[in-house]
Amino acid sequence: MDISEDLAATGVSVQDGYLDLVRVRALQECLETRRRSGDFTPARIGRDATLQENPEVRGDRTCWLCAPLFAAEVELLLDLERLRMHLNRDLYLGLFQLELHYAWYSPGARYERHIDNARGAAATPAGGARCVSLVLYLNDGWQAGAGGELELYDDHAGSRRVEPFAGRLVCFLTDGREHAVLPAQRDRFSISGWYRAR
Repeated sequence: MDISEDLAATGVSVQDGYLDLVRVRALQECLETRRRSGDFTPARIGRDATLQENPEVRGDRTCWLCAPLFAAEVELLLDLERLRMHLNRDLYLGLFQLELHYAWYSPGARYERHIDNARGAAATPAGGARCVSLVLYLNDGWQAGAGGELELYDDHAGSRRVEPFAGRLVCFLTDGREHAVLPAQRDRFSISGWYRAR
């Protein structure tokens, strides 16, 4: 199955080897450069006036992908633009905008069960509602059992845990999809974000 078929069938797609190890390592270098520059900040929860840090609920640090971009980041954005067009062609989703950030979970950090876009949420002034969430893992040499799984919940099928192996891409339909990041035993890195729809 391809990503469109997976999303149409179950609302979730897990693609191993979306990026090869050479490209994963190039993005790791971008991430490390941004970390050394102090570009990562503690993630916050809530919206507008209620926006706050709460490491008991969400313990990662994030860095938004914004200019100036490194070559490996530009290449990734081109790939994800092709994916956007593919999803629009196959699923008529009307995706038009992509938001991406690096996420760094230090050992023990987690993100409690949550929803990226509450069911039926309205568009924001910055753009349309989040429609497809995605996570690309950058964890070279990750071992099964080291924690850090993405847990995806389904009202009918229970939950599914996805390990954060390097190069693996996870996409899921955002609307109403509860998910969590479980604590890991080592630093866990990813690029996460959303396609917005009009």
